[in-house]
Amino acid sequence: MTFFRLSLKALAITFAAVAVAGAALLLARPQPIESAVLGGNWECTQTAYVLTTCAPRATPAIETSRKDAVRTRG
Repeated sequence: MTFFRLSLKALAITFAAVAVAGAALLLARPQPIESAVLGGNWECTQTAYVLTTCAPRATPAIETSRKDAVRTRG
């Protein structure tokens, strides 16, 4: 069997690359923000403190029970 030994330098570079990738993922995660200009009917998120996107806030659908939707025959 052949075993490969990682040098200390390669191990340090690998650790640094993983740390930078983890930090980038944390910063790139969308964060909800409030927009006083658009009002309460809008939902905005900001990604990496640079890209801001807004969309109308979804209104929940009103559910009706099956008894109300189906007419009973008398």
